[in-house]
Amino acid sequence: MRPLAQCQALLAAVLASAAAVVSTSAPAQDRPSERAAMIETIKSHARSAPSAVEGQGIDPAVLETMAKVPRHLFVPEELRGAAYRDRPLPIGYGQTISQPFIVALMTDLINVGSGDVVLEIGTGSGYQAAVLSPHAAKVYSIEIIPELGKRAAARLAELRFGNVEVKVGDGYYGWPAHAPYDGILVTAAASHIPPPLVEQLAKGGRMVVPVGGPFATQFLMLVEKRRDGSITTRQLLPVGFVPLRGGRAR
Repeated sequence: MRPLAQCQALLAAVLASAAAVVSTSAPAQDRPSERAAMIETIKSHARSAPSAVEGQGIDPAVLETMAKVPRHLFVPEELRGAAYRDRPLPIGYGQTISQPFIVALMTDLINVGSGDVVLEIGTGSGYQAAVLSPHAAKVYSIEIIPELGKRAAARLAELRFGNVEVKVGDGYYGWPAHAPYDGILVTAAASHIPPPLVEQLAKGGRMVVPVGGPFATQFLMLVEKRRDGSITTRQLLPVGFVPLRGGRAR
């Protein structure tokens, strides 16, 4: 028979383990009807945008991830009632969390796999990085606004998205230390496609970036680097993003 002290210690360890499981899985169980409605809206938008969506629609694996990631934990507390509506929401400092359909579309378009490395420009709330996390080996994300970058890094760590690394910096110039990237995703609109990001894109890789001025029409662009190093671009659909800050993006 175990000594009483050992039994008490074992019980405490079991209870602590159970509490950890509850803390990480509980957010995924919140608001199931709102989550389901969000996914159906994304599917509906995908059907109405065949020129932007490849194949038969948004990859079911992406939709499954978005049904699990607790979007309401990535928006200000006073806006959590609107977290699963298909529209962008303000997150402070003049920035927004993107519309769920756009998050799904951009994640689908870069088409990364479990062994791939992804670069995200514009961490914002951290939500897009959280959605990318299960689909890649590593996600590097850059945020130019220190307060947002630190807050997003803390939130992602708390929710145990352990393969996401966030740094505060100028995303226009990318993150050369970890290049090349199999996928690059830019969550703010540049006046042009940043050359440093094209350079850091791996051969065979894809970049999705909104291009256009803040008072002009913006278009979501798909940039592909072929195996021979040549570049192709394709205009997908009109969008509305906050401006990319830093570098020559202004």
